[in-house]
Amino acid sequence: MPEPLIEIKNLSVYFYTYAGIVKAIEDVSFDIYRGETLALVGETGCGKSVTSRAVTRLIESPGRIVNGRVLYHREDGSTVDLLKLEEGGIREIRGNEIAYIFQDPHSSLDPLYTVGYQVGEAMEVHDKVKNIKEGIAKAVNVLREVMLPDPESRVKNYPHELSGGMKQRVVIGAGIANNPRLLIADEPTTALDVTVQAQILDLLNELKRKYNATVLLITHNLGVVAETAQRVVVMYAGKVVEIGTVDQIFHNPLHPYTAALLKAVPNPLGEIETLESIPGTVPNLITPPTGCRFHPRCPFATQACRETVPVLKEIEPNHFVACHRY
Repeated sequence: MPEPLIEIKNLSVYFYTYAGIVKAIEDVSFDIYRGETLALVGETGCGKSVTSRAVTRLIESPGRIVNGRVLYHREDGSTVDLLKLEEGGIREIRGNEIAYIFQDPHSSLDPLYTVGYQVGEAMEVHDKVKNIKEGIAKAVNVLREVMLPDPESRVKNYPHELSGGMKQRVVIGAGIANNPRLLIADEPTTALDVTVQAQILDLLNELKRKYNATVLLITHNLGVVAETAQRVVVMYAGKVVEIGTVDQIFHNPLHPYTAALLKAVPNPLGEIETLESIPGTVPNLITPPTGCRFHPRCPFATQACRETVPVLKEIEPNHFVACHRY
């Protein structure tokens, strides 16, 4: 069995709003193995980003982590629960051993500082360099690694002087600057055009191989998943509904939601056919449906689906599904 780097167990995050308690994610459990690219997929609002941010406690008010454990297996062989660490302890890990690439490079970069300063600062904060001057000097090599043209000049640029694709490369550079063990990429290609998307995905794959990193890729683009990931976690309305390898998910989807997602994707190699939509709407997470949260939209729903929450079961090796049909 592959060794886990992160074990997420029964994680729940609620947001306490004036309208009510939003149960953003509930009882989420899955492992991230060393050296793999794990894709976290689902519709907008299903809890992908909340799950990833909860790993290093980046949940801001009115959000609160109400339950669960995040077990992190360190390089020295020890295991720590990231949710129980003191603030100083989690700050040593966040941005250093576990780094993020956020989905909007425009808001990820501070417009008041040069990109070289921002990449260098990521190293200075974690004592990888003596001072910010040395950090900016090393930022040139980091920006060269992410294939930013003319990095010697670009370190002096401010974010508004760069294109969207260049900004995303800078954000990736800041993420890999400290050679993290886990890189969390939150929809890193959403704001980019198709040709730049392909370049960024190739870059992430190359950096993963070079640094032997583990990647948690958050996306709703199944084409990106097929190209880059080894395993997939499918989420719906704050719950994990299916976990499997890319081949298992694409060729033998077990959960009705996973199957419906795949049917909604056009196949450029197949004959022209009518794309199927998923009936209904995403539920309100202040008052989520009882039982299986997908049952109001599921063509196979039974009374058990309406009354009882299904649990994840292993149907075939490494293929889990939360569905009463199994």
